[in-house]
Amino acid sequence: MPMARALLSICVFCGARAGHNPAHTSAAQAMGAAIAAQGWRLVYGAGDVGLMGEVARSAQSAGAPTFGVIPTHLMSAERGKRDLSQLVITEDMHERKKVMFMNSDAIVVLPGGAGSLDEFFEVLTWAQIGLHRKPIFLLNSEGYWNPLIALLDHIIAEGFADASVKSYFTAAPDVATLTEALRSALS
Repeated sequence: MPMARALLSICVFCGARAGHNPAHTSAAQAMGAAIAAQGWRLVYGAGDVGLMGEVARSAQSAGAPTFGVIPTHLMSAERGKRDLSQLVITEDMHERKKVMFMNSDAIVVLPGGAGSLDEFFEVLTWAQIGLHRKPIFLLNSEGYWNPLIALLDHIIAEGFADASVKSYFTAAPDVATLTEALRSALS
């Protein structure tokens, strides 16, 4: 009897706001649908607002299991989504990130603000110092992350990081490209 394949989980970090460009909302919806189409589980911040809500509703409506993690103090502000496959309520943001990371096989960062940057840099730093080997992807929808990539180039040029720092993540211009790269990384 063949062994059952383990369910792969994709952690999505993204904005609790939708931003001004509707292309980012469309990308979040497409990401949720792609996670479901691949038979993966969505791990995310459990909010029902902004890009977070879009990716979750899209994944759910396409049949993906959903694992949400939210700190107590954000249940109201981010309208904690209670109809998930699994909901974990943490004491603080640090625990939220840790639980999300520990329950995922790969990380995808969609457009977002300071929180998304914090999440990206934490998992990037952990990879850089050898704490994990999980693939990290930036969904560079409409070139959103180009300034971040330029900042990393500047950090390298100024001698504060080796060029290898950019080898710990992959930027993809659209969901189709990112999904294919994720499939390769996880096979």
